[in-house]
Amino acid sequence: MPDLPTLPVTFRPGHTRAVLLSAGVAIFVVITAVAMLLEQLSPGERLSFILTAVLLFGVLLLLARPKVVADESGVTVVNIASSRHLHWAEIVQVNLRPGDPWVFLNLSDGTSLPALGIQPGIAKERAIADARTLRALAEARSADDPGRHHS
Repeated sequence: MPDLPTLPVTFRPGHTRAVLLSAGVAIFVVITAVAMLLEQLSPGERLSFILTAVLLFGVLLLLARPKVVADESGVTVVNIASSRHLHWAEIVQVNLRPGDPWVFLNLSDGTSLPALGIQPGIAKERAIADARTLRALAEARSADDPGRHHS
């Protein structure tokens, strides 16, 4: 079992996030520069280029949003378009199986919640370590919760 980190702790795909944000900035700069350098463009056309660059940057920013934040009260899973707070007792199991695109949390209500903040894409070893840490935290915290229901 890994050493438990001091809470709160945030798990996020750092390499993926860096690539997405860098690409977003680069795309924005290039498209904006092209809009300014093409002399035959009208002001409206330049604006449409820049708005397209902003839109593309926004999409990449959304893709870079996922994270998992563990604190004393539980876990907050922030995915691309949603966010959900779970109490420790709601987390039955933390799974990252070979081939999974990200961690899945099995919940006490019988559902499974994807946690995109831990994904093995670019940094597989880091994702495995993060998943193990989150699993150990969930097990330790649920053991401290006498009201937890076991299925």
